[in-house]
Amino acid sequence: MTENKNFLEKTDEELAVLALGSKDYFLYLMRRYEAKLLAYILRISSFSHDEAEDVLQEVFIKIYKNLNDFDKNLKFSSWAYRITHNQVISHYRKAKARPQSLPLDINDKILANLSSDLDIEKEIEAGYFKKAIKKVLANLDIKYREVLVLKFLEERSYKEISDILKKPMGTIATLINRAKKEFREELDRQKIKI
Repeated sequence: MTENKNFLEKTDEELAVLALGSKDYFLYLMRRYEAKLLAYILRISSFSHDEAEDVLQEVFIKIYKNLNDFDKNLKFSSWAYRITHNQVISHYRKAKARPQSLPLDINDKILANLSSDLDIEKEIEAGYFKKAIKKVLANLDIKYREVLVLKFLEERSYKEISDILKKPMGTIATLINRAKKEFREELDRQKIKI
């Protein structure tokens, strides 16, 4: 087995290529992404934690089965998030149910990112603001919720979001602007003062 130091020095893209020859590299890659992808699944869906873990397991199976198709010119993270996105959509379709609520884990850094970009007053109590964000995001269309989550909660670049959603960067910029507008309008509809 390869020493852990070798794993630490490798980029995700290098590990993906090496994983074709050794499962040890893939296991290490899984460990790198397990928490990130699980949090992403929970943020864009209404899945329970157990259901999200099931989806995550399916994601890792798909990633492993499709390693030969990984384009080494892309970021591995964008590719992995794209597979995760597709698996969440597939799971929704199988369940034939639309999301009813959005469980979010919003920490102070995420709160600051979202609030500063949306020009929301900074004096708001964090607890109230977190509840308001959850409520508003839960009522947004999935396409808007997803771009807001990727941009502000997952802190992905426009290029990465473009790779994940398989849409041109101009479309991503438009979606983000519309999503912010929808977010503000939903705040007004719910009469949430922030």
